[in-house]
Amino acid sequence: MKDNTRTGESGLPIEPVYGPDALADWDPAGKLGEPGAYPFTRGVYPSMYTGRPWTMRQYAGFGTATESNARYKQLIANGTMGLSVAFDLPTQMGHDSDAPIASGEVGKVGVAIDSIDDMRVLFGGIP
Repeated sequence: MKDNTRTGESGLPIEPVYGPDALADWDPAGKLGEPGAYPFTRGVYPSMYTGRPWTMRQYAGFGTATESNARYKQLIANGTMGLSVAFDLPTQMGHDSDAPIASGEVGKVGVAIDSIDDMRVLFGGIP
């Protein structure tokens, strides 16, 4: 009979099939820990999401910092608990909005941010 054992990138053996006997010496309490405790394999909160709902993030941003700020406030007023900023391509690439290479892309698929002042406007009035 052919030996089907192979090794992974770590050099540890990988069996072709694992059955219940593969866990005979495994101590789940020692390996997993408790929810909310190191090594956090069972989650970062003791009650996980039975006591605290998931944070539903909204990925948004378009046009100017002022326009995006108004949208963020609207989302928060309607229950959004987390925001992720969608930056336009020139911002993501580190270009200012007035750079020739940015022409035609400013504020198209995200918010254009050129300075710390733009960031202050973007999050103005948002706790």
